[in-house]
Amino acid sequence: MTTRESIIEKADQLIRDKGYNAFSFKDISNDIGIKTASIHYHFPTKSNLGVATIKEHIERVEILKEKVANESPLTKLQAFLEVQAKIKKENKVCIVGSLATDLNTLDDSIKTELQQFAQLVITWLTGILIEGKEQNIFDFDMAPRTKAIMIITNMVAIVQLSRLTTDDDFELVRETILTELRPKK
Repeated sequence: MTTRESIIEKADQLIRDKGYNAFSFKDISNDIGIKTASIHYHFPTKSNLGVATIKEHIERVEILKEKVANESPLTKLQAFLEVQAKIKKENKVCIVGSLATDLNTLDDSIKTELQQFAQLVITWLTGILIEGKEQNIFDFDMAPRTKAIMIITNMVAIVQLSRLTTDDDFELVRETILTELRPKK
């Protein structure tokens, strides 16, 4: 892993553990054992680092989309849900949820990148739902984009809420999403 990649990875961890406003370059330098000047070499400002961290998440989604592009809509949906399961298993929170908490204090460049990331996820899931409905794999009454937003918000919320309740609640919500999408007989 390069120094740049290590810095982004540590920033991602700190954003999702403490929040964007609660960490500094000094925290990163202490944790990965480099000078803050090295961080500034790669990321002149904290906003540059924030944008790079979100871009890393965008790249991961694009890679996942490509990996499942030729799979069934159900497999694609399960891949999306598995991302949230991984976040839950790692005892993290979604980067969007974490940064949205600090939204009013973020630089416009971070807000813009975060909006693009959110739109990417919404658009991808909306497409999965449309494809699944057209193939009679999914059945739902609301607009596909609305259903996508409902699924996303349910998953993001249950990742956080199940930290206070039980893992069973996370599984219950995930399974309910899949069950509710099954065509009615």
